[in-house]
This record gives sequence, structure tokens and C-alpha cells, in this order.
Amino acid sequence: MIRILRVFLLFILFQAFIFPQHSKLFIKVDSISKYIISDRFQDLKNSHSDIELIDSMYLFALRLNQYDIRETLLSLTFATLPFNNVPITTPFIGIKINYPLLSPKQNIFSQKVKKMPKTFFFDSPQTEFGDKDKLAHYFGNAFLAYSLNFLELTSIIGYFVEVFEETFRVSKIDARDIRANHLGEIFGKQLLKDSKALPSKLFIMYNLQNIRIRI
Repeated sequence: MIRILRVFLLFILFQAFIFPQHSKLFIKVDSISKYIISDRFQDLKNSHSDIELIDSMYLFALRLNQYDIRETLLSLTFATLPFNNVPITTPFIGIKINYPLLSPKQNIFSQKVKKMPKTFFFDSPQTEFGDKDKLAHYFGNAFLAYSLNFLELTSIIGYFVEVFEETFRVSKIDARDIRANHLGEIFGKQLLKDSKALPSKLFIMYNLQNIRIRI
């Protein structure tokens, strides 16, 4: 298990070299980003909820990847990242590094972040940014759960990433990130049983359950 965790960490650290700008993954990430800023997506945004927009993004990526679920989840993970570099502060010596992530050109990236769904949890912050950063957590953990077919391991990896972020001072461990991780794991497991499952099901069920509890 430790070996798998190390491999996953290397994947996070070196993905910019593994997936260069001309790679197939980059082309898919770029295409999904362009879809999010398209007039078609904007028309949907004017008449549909953010949860429905996430389904639209998923279905677009699914067709783009020729219905390969694993590739769909992977490309969505990178396409929904709301940042294109990670400011890392190394432990002990305190060196700050802006580590580049796989991302479309800056003008496309900026527009994509602006138009991404942001309010899909019952308690999503009512701000300009909202919960945009939770989508990459959701799809990333769905990818791991679907690929590894081992829910407990994906939980460990999801938490491992949180600890990694805090250790290198990327961000503090966030319970809301862990929530998105967990829901993503469940979605990945659902896809193993039902390839027609949509992301909206998990968001709707979670929101309804918690709204009832609060009432």
C-alpha cells in the first residue's frame, strides 16, 4: 500500500511532465474547458441548476472519450481544477515553488474558472468562487475508486492528498474537501455497477439527506 501511495504522490508531482501540452489528455482537458466557456454551456447555465450543469459536463466528456469511463473521469479531474499551478512551500527549508499543472491556455483557463458550476452543495458558500474547487476532488476520487476498485484504498489516498497539501503548505486539511472525496468514491463505485449513473444523483441525495436532518 505504501508503494501505491508513493506512486500516486509522484503522479501528482510530475504530471506536468507525464502529460505534456501536446498529449491526448491535454487535448481532452482543453476540449472540456472550451465546452465550459461555450455559448451552448452558457445557454444551459441560464436555465439549469449547477448540479445539472455538472451532468452536462460529464456527458460531454463521456462522448469526447468515446464512452471510456476511466478516461472521462481522469480528463474531468484536470479540466475542473480551478488553478493552473500549485504554490508549494517545502518543509524545513521553506522554499516556495509555483508548480505548473496540466491546463489550457491562460485566456481559456480564466474563462473556464469563471463559468464553472459553484453551488451544488446545500451549504455551498454564496461567493464568486463557491465550491468550484470541490469538482476536481469529486472526479479525482471517482477516477481512483473506479480504477482501483477498492473503496478503502481510495479513502486513504484522498486523505493522503489532504495531508500532502498541508505538509507542503498548499492548503489546510479541509473537511469539505474530504466530503467531496467521499462522494466521488461512491460515484466511482456506482459506475462499476451502472455505467449510466450521473454525478447529480450523489449531490441530490446528499443535499436532501442533510436538509432533512437540519429541518
